[in-house]
Amino acid sequence: MAWPTPKWWYRRGAPPALLLQLVLRSVSRVWAYFAARRLKRSKPQQFGVPVICVGGVTLGGTGKTPVARELLRRLNARGIAAHGLTRGYGGKLKGPVRVEPEIHDAAAVGDEPLLLAREAPVWLARDRAAGAAAAIAAGAKALVLDDGHQNPSIAKTLSLVVIDGETRNDEWPFGDGEVFPAGPMREPLGVGLGRADAVVLMLPADKEGPDPELLGLLGDLPVMIARLQPVGSPPSGRRLGFAGIAKPWKVERALIAAGCDLVDFAPFADHQAYGPDDLNFLQQRAEMLGAGLVTTEKDWVRLPPAWQALVPAWPVAAKFEDEAALDALLDKTLSRV
Repeated sequence: MAWPTPKWWYRRGAPPALLLQLVLRSVSRVWAYFAARRLKRSKPQQFGVPVICVGGVTLGGTGKTPVARELLRRLNARGIAAHGLTRGYGGKLKGPVRVEPEIHDAAAVGDEPLLLAREAPVWLARDRAAGAAAAIAAGAKALVLDDGHQNPSIAKTLSLVVIDGETRNDEWPFGDGEVFPAGPMREPLGVGLGRADAVVLMLPADKEGPDPELLGLLGDLPVMIARLQPVGSPPSGRRLGFAGIAKPWKVERALIAAGCDLVDFAPFADHQAYGPDDLNFLQQRAEMLGAGLVTTEKDWVRLPPAWQALVPAWPVAAKFEDEAALDALLDKTLSRV
């Protein structure tokens, strides 16, 4: 059974009990060792087209997929045949296969590929290099690699690391800097940033600017500010919200900030496959509260078709503060191949 993300991961100075902490840190060292060895031993393949990687140094909840979706939109608006490339976390298919929203569902390909496929052709492949070859054979002139910063099989022309810039009280994007499972890090911060060309710092729509301390940790890397902006207003009336993403509590905050009459909120595990028990709970809870439901676009694609007809999705999109800087970076990237 999957469980929601531990909130203490993102709280500085709030580790679990000492014995559990020691066990988790021991496992973390093993995880970090094998991850570093894999990166060191791999020989990335060159494919002759620009490859823009959108990745992260923490486990989810940063906004990577909205950034990848925005890059696909911008590249295709320029007349460049850009295709998305994804592992398809949570789906059964191994690929390479082109994602077809009319045919595939989240159980087959995962939720994120379905969202990306609304913007451009998207290929799912557990073997990223095989997926890249399939996309190029189908006419791709550029690739946007979603969540591939720790995947060394493909040579990247541009590596963007998306970092959650929301800081409040003791909540911190990197927690105490511990690597999974002792914390939210996929690898030590300095190691991950060392392979990046730029950082996309994702701020909530209502935050004025980034935390100076957070900016100081990013070194000399170029930093682009982006925000997850709602696409339209949340549905009216009393609402029970729910989300199965890495940081469901951020959805709750965003709905309230957008003016939703949110009477309760139910968090689920990241990429939750909503089964009968989950749906019955939501239905009964909503009826008890006299409320309708609302969820994220990412959660909506994982609902059964009958529920999709009943539950409104509240989509968001990545909006860059300095669009000219982003376009200049894309121009430079495209000219390198």
